[in-house]
Amino acid sequence: MADSLRNLVLVLGDQLDAGSAVFDDFDPARDAVWMAEVAHEATQVWSTKPRIAIFLAAMRQFRDALRARGFTVHYRALDEHAHPDLESALADDLAALKPAKLLAVRPGEWRLAQSLPKACEAAGVRWIERPDRHFYCDDDDFADWAGKRKEYRLEFFYRWLRKREGVLMQDGEPVGGQWNFDHDNRGRFDKRGPGLLPAPRAFAPDATTRGVLAMVNERFAAHPGRLEGFDWPLTTAQAQAALDDFIAHRLPLFGRYQDAMWEGEPWLYHSRLSAAMNLKLLPPRAVVAAAEQAYRDGHAPIEAVEGFIRQVIGWREFVRGVYWQRMPGFLEENALGAEAPLPDFYWTGHTDMACLRDALRQTLDLGYAHHIQRLMVTGLFALLLGVRPREVHGWYLAVYVDAVEWVELPNVLGMSQYADDGRMTSKPYAASGAYIQKMSNHCAGCRFKPGEATGAQACPFTTLYWDFLARHEAKFARHPRTALQWKNLARKPAAELAAIRRQADALRRALAPDSRSKHGVDG
Repeated sequence: MADSLRNLVLVLGDQLDAGSAVFDDFDPARDAVWMAEVAHEATQVWSTKPRIAIFLAAMRQFRDALRARGFTVHYRALDEHAHPDLESALADDLAALKPAKLLAVRPGEWRLAQSLPKACEAAGVRWIERPDRHFYCDDDDFADWAGKRKEYRLEFFYRWLRKREGVLMQDGEPVGGQWNFDHDNRGRFDKRGPGLLPAPRAFAPDATTRGVLAMVNERFAAHPGRLEGFDWPLTTAQAQAALDDFIAHRLPLFGRYQDAMWEGEPWLYHSRLSAAMNLKLLPPRAVVAAAEQAYRDGHAPIEAVEGFIRQVIGWREFVRGVYWQRMPGFLEENALGAEAPLPDFYWTGHTDMACLRDALRQTLDLGYAHHIQRLMVTGLFALLLGVRPREVHGWYLAVYVDAVEWVELPNVLGMSQYADDGRMTSKPYAASGAYIQKMSNHCAGCRFKPGEATGAQACPFTTLYWDFLARHEAKFARHPRTALQWKNLARKPAAELAAIRRQADALRRALAPDSRSKHGVDG
């Protein structure tokens, strides 16, 4: 095989797409697939056990599926080689296998998109990059839309792509007479809570996955997270079953409660599909088509379907386009001059703030939190505290099972932390504890009071909110979308504001990580 290998097909851990263009003319007699697990992908950021496990387990399931189709797969399992990273593992096998060409779609991370072709070049093997059909929008499409815009706005991109693809359109107009239904999708639960919720479809680990879980628990014992309840979809069939389950049982109420939070309820009406989509086990066109059909069939209301489709055809495609337009400089942006370190409790969940404690422990245990928990709890606190954006980015990339850099980095640096100075979002998502009180039951059981900014019971979110406004008053006081917040700041008596600033400074000192801890993990 080594002397006559025509094409070596590269498949990375987030490229588990059986319909990928790299397989279009695959000849089992002359071609082979290359996959590798390497420690660097789990340790370049201090990845949680669920995140490590989902990638490795899904990769092994995909390997077995390819072999069942008669494909030769050169698979380097983590415990079977000593290569620290993908580049060195690939270089070694290129030298041994001597393929005429290496076929790939572009990696989902800028670093690998630069380094892997260089490894091929050094080995004298041609790197052939084929189009990534998983997405609606390629680089040229996004560049054409972006044109000379200095700022990118989701709403304009979303409308353009919906028109082009004919999604939720009728006679050239949006179904329902409007482009989005945000005003109908801000429901919250009353004091009785969400009631009996439809549990998402779970997938019991098979022997292959159980082997991965055991290996991760042993090899990455010091990493945060738990694997006892690991039940993510890991194959194309399982991902389709998870989609069918969401459409049938949770989509109808997804829109109304997509921004709501409730203590101890991680899933609510959310889809739990982002990991399967970002591993490319589930094509977004299938997801959008299923949701749109649910509306056409009268199964789900327009506000739920539109809100969900906007996350897929709008935001997901939008952030990918922004990522490839803005890298590598995007990674270094810090428009608000944030320099505080990330508190240790982001890695442990040990905090008295009930909302953060619930979101963090859920994140660390499951590798999952829904978008409002990410944006308006964990992300909001980091924004108000003034944490270095790159450090916030590293944490998000490490903890979530759906985290691939192309989707995670713009969400964190652009949307959550406003590090790009408004090129993605028109204003920072700054809010006090009152927002969390409105959208959840967290404050009822918390020792802090969301209405208080100073004193022993002051909510840290509220203290830091007013401090954030004061620190950035010159930048935002005349901003058309933030002027009201800063007008409220101007009404604060000078003595009260000075007390808030002192309490905020004390909070920062108290939350500075222990210099003895490693990667934010206690001990």
